[in-house]
Amino acid sequence: MSLLATKTETPRVRAGRGHLEVKVVSGQSAATSAGATSPLKLLIPRPRGPSVWAYLSSFGGGLVAGDEISLNIDLGEQARCFVSTQASTKVYRNPDSLPCGHQLKANLGGGSLLVLAPDPVQAYAGSRYTQRQEFHLQSGSGLVLVDWFCSGRAACGERWAFNHFQSRNDVFVEGKRTFIDSLLIDPTDGSLENSQRMGRFNCLALVLLIGEPLRAAAARMLEDVSAQKVARRPSLVCSASPVAGGVLVRFAGEQVEAVGREIHRHLAFLTELLHDDPWSRKW
Repeated sequence: MSLLATKTETPRVRAGRGHLEVKVVSGQSAATSAGATSPLKLLIPRPRGPSVWAYLSSFGGGLVAGDEISLNIDLGEQARCFVSTQASTKVYRNPDSLPCGHQLKANLGGGSLLVLAPDPVQAYAGSRYTQRQEFHLQSGSGLVLVDWFCSGRAACGERWAFNHFQSRNDVFVEGKRTFIDSLLIDPTDGSLENSQRMGRFNCLALVLLIGEPLRAAAARMLEDVSAQKVARRPSLVCSASPVAGGVLVRFAGEQVEAVGREIHRHLAFLTELLHDDPWSRKW
């Protein structure tokens, strides 16, 4: 028998690893260590200042079948850091059902602040995506988390056509789990375009504020959402609920851009904490 006939090809799995360390040096936050391996890219346009700014990207313009990336973030005491992405995280089709996803672990020292606000995940038809994020806070530290995703290439008529989408966020404060959010969306449980599932909406998002530095902002956000009038079949809906040490706000919108604007409106207070508006030249 031919060797070519018996040879079995093993699909390639690409594991990208990254790390970012931010500490206070001479009174300013500074990226003291950073690195990443393909397919993950880590860009740091502001490595030193009142806050460090870093952006995640990939060499292929998105995640293909077999891409598994992980990132560790460590913030020293009183350090401040903003982490986002260059654009939406595109997840391409995965006919062989290979592993594909993103893992993040962040450790926040006392009095530090992490703002993790990526652009939405955009899962294409036939794709699979799994995300797991863990945040470990110490006394006096704060976390702003934005986690959102859209229906895919809705402009091309491709809505909720992925094969699997899973996301989980865990927050620990001084070693104790204080928040968990776990989401699984799979078409095997029923059509995603059903009115009882995704219906007319093309974007889902959550914003979490937790920690002592964000206590006042969390209270204002909860009050703001509670005061909004309820309309019949609005194009964008949101809800807010208190969590231990903060607030959780959820959004569902027919348009990704509208959800993004509403998120930015609620997070406008970050300009003061970061000493600049990270979205002023992006959204």
